[in-house]
Amino acid sequence: MKLRTFFVCLVVAAFAVGVFAQDDKGKALKDGQKRVDAASKVMTEIMRAEDQAIPRDLLQKAKAIVVFPGSIKVSFIVGGQGGKGLAIRRVGNGWSAPAFLDMGGGSVGFQIGGSSTDYILLIMNDEGLKGLLTDKFEVGGEASVAAGPVGRTAAASTNVTLDAGILTYSRSKGLFAGVSLKGIVITSDRGVNEPLYQKTAKEILGNPPVASSAAPAGLQKFATTAAVYAK
Repeated sequence: MKLRTFFVCLVVAAFAVGVFAQDDKGKALKDGQKRVDAASKVMTEIMRAEDQAIPRDLLQKAKAIVVFPGSIKVSFIVGGQGGKGLAIRRVGNGWSAPAFLDMGGGSVGFQIGGSSTDYILLIMNDEGLKGLLTDKFEVGGEASVAAGPVGRTAAASTNVTLDAGILTYSRSKGLFAGVSLKGIVITSDRGVNEPLYQKTAKEILGNPPVASSAAPAGLQKFATTAAVYAK
């Protein structure tokens, strides 16, 4: 009788674990789809205004694209900012599945207020990519970072652009421009990546990266959007 009870408890426990795992995956998928849709919208809106867009030749050279849509910056004497976003890595003529990321950072200054800002980072070389693939990546900590140029006639061949491992942009209140984004720390969002892929962001974007086609259908949208502007 005791043995039978033990097996019943074991089956119930296994069922409960499976239910919780499915629940986690469902929440992660919903969160991931929301970010993919937001990132796709940001990229499309920015690239439609060609005179103030990211130069396409830079997008075509980028090894990875990182987007944090609607990140929040709040400040009162000591400022801070944080957000949730994603990254895709170039795979041949296409792009990888999205890896989901957290962003945090702080700044000091007498400021009062808050704002919602979209951030885009272009990872331009192996040094920048190496930084992105670390477990905890501080923008500007190792790989060189520079405000990215905008517009069709932007001086995209300047030394600062050619030498930079990461080009950074921001859009706030409708204004889009290159921004000096340093001191921001990027980490893997384990609460989304692990239920969906059973991998960290580093593993999703690693060598070889997870193909876009291996991601759930709802998460393939940003890779498709990026391909329109960065073939």
